Amino acid sequence: MPAQPSRKPGPPAETAETAATDTDAATPLRADAQHNRDRILEVAREAFTTQGTDVPLTAIARRAGVGPATLYRRFPTRASLVSEAFAEQLSICVSVLDEALADPDPWRGLCTVIEQVCAMQATDRGFTAAFFSEFPDAVDYNRERTRAEEGLERLVRRAKDAGQLREDFDPSDITLLLLANSGVVGESRQVSLAASRRLVAYLLQSFRPEHTQPLPPPAPLGLQQLHKARRAT
Repeated sequence: MPAQPSRKPGPPAETAETAATDTDAATPLRADAQHNRDRILEVAREAFTTQGTDVPLTAIARRAGVGPATLYRRFPTRASLVSEAFAEQLSICVSVLDEALADPDPWRGLCTVIEQVCAMQATDRGFTAAFFSEFPDAVDYNRERTRAEEGLERLVRRAKDAGQLREDFDPSDITLLLLANSGVVGESRQVSLAASRRLVAYLLQSFRPEHTQPLPPPAPLGLQQLHKARRAT
């Protein structure tokens, strides 16, 4: 009796491609595998920027033209995809903070951080959502967020010690500023950036020590508050 053809379904085409390329993380990817990876990251950046980091990963896979198995093999968690998609922007933020701390002029360093971070917030919603989101397994993001808070506290202390910043300014006021700045984001990139720059210029002027009218007590805000505010909207 002739042998019957096997009815056992074979692996999806994507599995064959990924199996050949993921056996050794140190092995350079094949051209088709590298193309898939680059396409996933491109689509993820666009989706996170326009829809936030909660967009379904299956939707990202579909738009990238790959199956879910390919996406999850490359990026097993949402945090890993967010982290890789915005690795360059995170690096920029870290370098901005480092340069500000190294600036011999404390006020200029503080202004540089505020101006550049607010500009990024106005033009790249995906990155700011990613940076301030809470991913338990995103060690790099949690570590960098903690480092950012510590660095901002140092910048504030230096500016106060130099007599360049009003004494009642609190580091939490930077989070307050970022929350306010997020309210001008939503129009076109050009409009958002113009509105952000004007708002920041107004607020920086009010931070100077010559403005001595008493203020209400500071609100207990940390950078993680930006994530909570984003989820509430």
